[in-house]
Amino acid sequence: MSAQGLNGLNGRGFTRRATISDVAERAGTTKSTVSRALNGYPDISSHTRARVERVAAELGYSPLSQAQSIRTGRVRSLGFVLQTYDHDSHRPFLAGFLAGISRSANAQGWDLTLTTAESQQATLDVLRRLAVERKADGFILSRPERNDPRVSLLLSENIPFVLFGRTNDPTGCSWYDILGEEAMKEAVVRLHGHGHRRIGFVNGGEHFSYSTFRLQGYLEGLKECGLEFDANLVANNAATTEQGRRAALDLLRLELPPTAIVYAVDMAALGLYRAAEEIGLEIGRDISVIAYDGIPEGLFAHPPLTTFSVDRVRAGERLATQLINRICGAESDSQRETERAVLLKRNSDRPPIRSSEEFAVCLSRTAQLQLSEKKEID
Repeated sequence: MSAQGLNGLNGRGFTRRATISDVAERAGTTKSTVSRALNGYPDISSHTRARVERVAAELGYSPLSQAQSIRTGRVRSLGFVLQTYDHDSHRPFLAGFLAGISRSANAQGWDLTLTTAESQQATLDVLRRLAVERKADGFILSRPERNDPRVSLLLSENIPFVLFGRTNDPTGCSWYDILGEEAMKEAVVRLHGHGHRRIGFVNGGEHFSYSTFRLQGYLEGLKECGLEFDANLVANNAATTEQGRRAALDLLRLELPPTAIVYAVDMAALGLYRAAEEIGLEIGRDISVIAYDGIPEGLFAHPPLTTFSVDRVRAGERLATQLINRICGAESDSQRETERAVLLKRNSDRPPIRSSEEFAVCLSRTAQLQLSEKKEID
């Protein structure tokens, strides 16, 4: 059968719809191979998949979605539940992340089903409902918790999923993640190279898995630099600007305050800028800071925030591909990827102008001056 007699050749001269048999004949393979190639099965080589996809495009072949759903039991849709109760659920980077998922899914003939939930229980209910009603074949879960009820639910129901992040227990889990621990370690080593010897650490939410890894990186950085760990230099549960501000003020009130601070979350690091403004300090001069996330606000801070950037478009693309592979039968441990964040060198981290002891005296004088000014105003 010539291509001219089939549906879809440049939209001209078709007399009937191209069939899977036509694709198999033209590609020189079996109908089963065509089906598995177009459905993303991992046992089909990339070369064969590319050849089948090219022939299918030439012939204008696309499987009837209803028939395909009946045959495979799949609706070819990836699920993502936006948790609106998270402190930063509407961050600008979410658009890039979702764009990456959609781009990769669409390229493979899949869709994205996006919905919202306003509580943890609502999230579990939505995941269960979408699976039962066959609205999604599997799910992408972002920011996993140490003991994540979403993971427990999906594992118990044998529903495919992938994580944007890692868990403490990898059993049955697939993921794409950025090595936050390597970023924190690099931040400590960089600050030590500047000459800082008292380096604080402000971690994010303790219930999230990422906090475990980022603390680990901070500790490894101290060890590599020959610096002793001081629990007083570590603050936790700072994910917002206000939480980051309070953590900064607590660290600066120490008898021996840090001359530099590593923040696990950019938004919290911006709280240090507020604290510095309140007590008359200059970021990058009086105290240095390096953070993690690469949010746009960091670029417009004064001075711009040195931070580790994450390519969330790529993250979305890789997670979509991983989830499709899992849905098509790939083992969980075969779908695990990690990459490093990219350091954006700006002006918030510089060599210290005074030691921790001298900084403490400076802060004490500043506090006394502020108290004196307050009394005069009163």
